[in-house]
Amino acid sequence: MAGENNVGLTKSDYRGAPTTLCAGCGHNSINNQIMAAAYELDLIPENIVKFSGIGCSSKSPTYFLSRSFGFNSLHGRMPAIATGGLFGDHRLRAIAMSGDGDTSNIGMGQFKHVMRRNLPMVYIVANNGVYGLTKGQFSATAELGLRLKNQGENFYMPVDIVLEALASSASFVARSFAGDAAQVKELIKAALSHDGIAVLDIISPCVTFNNRDESHHSYTWGREHREMIHDFNYVPKMQEIMIEEEFPEGGFREVTMHDGSKIVLQKLDLDYDPTDRINAIKTVQEANKDDILLTGLIFVDTSANSLVDFYDLPADRPLNRMKQEELRPTPEALKKINAKMF
Repeated sequence: MAGENNVGLTKSDYRGAPTTLCAGCGHNSINNQIMAAAYELDLIPENIVKFSGIGCSSKSPTYFLSRSFGFNSLHGRMPAIATGGLFGDHRLRAIAMSGDGDTSNIGMGQFKHVMRRNLPMVYIVANNGVYGLTKGQFSATAELGLRLKNQGENFYMPVDIVLEALASSASFVARSFAGDAAQVKELIKAALSHDGIAVLDIISPCVTFNNRDESHHSYTWGREHREMIHDFNYVPKMQEIMIEEEFPEGGFREVTMHDGSKIVLQKLDLDYDPTDRINAIKTVQEANKDDILLTGLIFVDTSANSLVDFYDLPADRPLNRMKQEELRPTPEALKKINAKMF
C-alpha cells in the first residue's frame, strides 16, 4: 500500500488524540516530529513506551503514538517511574516527555540521577521557561531579567538543561528549537537509536505566556540567535557510509552509535568534536555568554554502559515475563547474601 513503511504502517498509525494545546505551541511541533521519526525508523508503536510528568509538555504523549502504552506520573517523578518500567521490560523503546518546570524545578534531583544511571531512554525537555498550566510563572530556565506582564521580573540565574546533562555524565546531549522541524526530527531519530540516556533540550515557545520578542524562549529570539554547530542527519545502520577519518571544513564525520547505527555530521564553520565532553561544556558556556542558541548534537558517548549493562539484564526475556520461581533467590543464594551483611 502506498505510504506504508517497511513494517507495513502508515503515518496515521503513529498519530495520537487531537491536541488540546494552544495553537502555535512549540510542543505540537515536537509531537509531530516524534511521529515522523518513529514512522521513518520503521518502529512498531506497541514496542514503544511513553513516560511523562506534569505540565503542558507532559500532556503531549496523549497526542502521539496512541497505540503505545504510557504512564503519566507525578510532578517531577517521571524518571523513577521510567526506571521501574524499563527494569520490567528493557526491550521497549522509551520516550519521556517533560518540561522545564517538571525537570529543572521539582524534578531536578530525579533528572540528575537518571542521567547518572544512563537509563536507555529518550528524555525530551520541551523548554519554554514558564509554567504554562498554572498561568505562566517563571520556571528555573527563565533567563535573568526577563519581564512578563503578570509575573514581574525574574531575578534568578537560569538553569541550563544542556550544561546540567553534560555535568551529570549523560551519554547523549543535544539542543534544538521547535521551529526547526527538520533538525528536531533528525535528533529524535538519532536519540531513539542511542543505547543510553539521550537528553534533548528543545526550546519550545509558549505563545500564551512567554512569547515576547526579547524572551530567549520565543520564536523571534530563537530564529534570530540560533547557530547550528553542524548540519545534522541521522542515517540508519543499513545505509553504510564510508568516509575518511580526517575530514576538512565542509566535509563529514561519522559517529558510530552503540547499536551500530550511524550519525553523520557535516562540519560547517566550527571545528567541533561532539565526543569531547569538556569542550562541549566550554562551547555551550561561550554560546550562552554571547546570547547564541547553540543547536545540534552537542555530546555523544557511544561506549558508556547503560542501566541494562550495569545489572546484566537478560537479553532474551524481560523480567516482567519471568515466573516468580525464576526471580526469587534460592535459599542458598539468600544465605550468601545474608552472610555478606555480617
